[in-house]
Amino acid sequence: MSFARAGLRTLRSLPSNQIYRSSTLLNQRRLISDEARKLIDNAVQTNPLVVFMKGTPESPQCGFSRAVCQILDVQGVPREKIVSYNCLEDQELRSAIKEYSEWPTIPQVYIKGEFVGGCDIVLGMHQSGELENLLIKEGLAPPLPEAEPAPKA
Repeated sequence: MSFARAGLRTLRSLPSNQIYRSSTLLNQRRLISDEARKLIDNAVQTNPLVVFMKGTPESPQCGFSRAVCQILDVQGVPREKIVSYNCLEDQELRSAIKEYSEWPTIPQVYIKGEFVGGCDIVLGMHQSGELENLLIKEGLAPPLPEAEPAPKA
C-alpha cells in the first residue's frame, strides 16, 4: 500500500471533530503574518513578563485587563518589569495573539516565554499562591519578609 493511501486510511479513521480541530489550527497558524509572529516571538522571548491587554497598565480599557494589572500590583511586581502591548491599538496584533497562543481572549500573560493564561487563570493562580511562587522564582516580585515571632509576655 502506498504511503498516501495509508495516510488517507488513517485520516478516515479519525473522529471528524479531531480532523476539523487539526485543520482549523493549521489554518490559523497560516493566518498570522510573519511580521506579527516575529513581533510576538521577540516580545515573549526577550522580556520576562509580557501582558497583551486592552489598554495599558496605567489605563486598562477592560475589566479583565484591569484585574490582571491589579493582581500583578498586589503581588508586588514593579510596573517597570511589565512589558505590555495594547491590543486595541493594533487590530492585527489583537487577532494574531489569539492565534499565536491558541487562547481566545485578551488579556494574555507570558512569563519567561511561557504562556501563563488569561484573567481567570491568573486569578486562580493568585488565589492558590501559585502565581506568587512563580513570580518570586522568576525574580519578578520580591519575596515576602519573614514574619517576626510575637514577643513573649
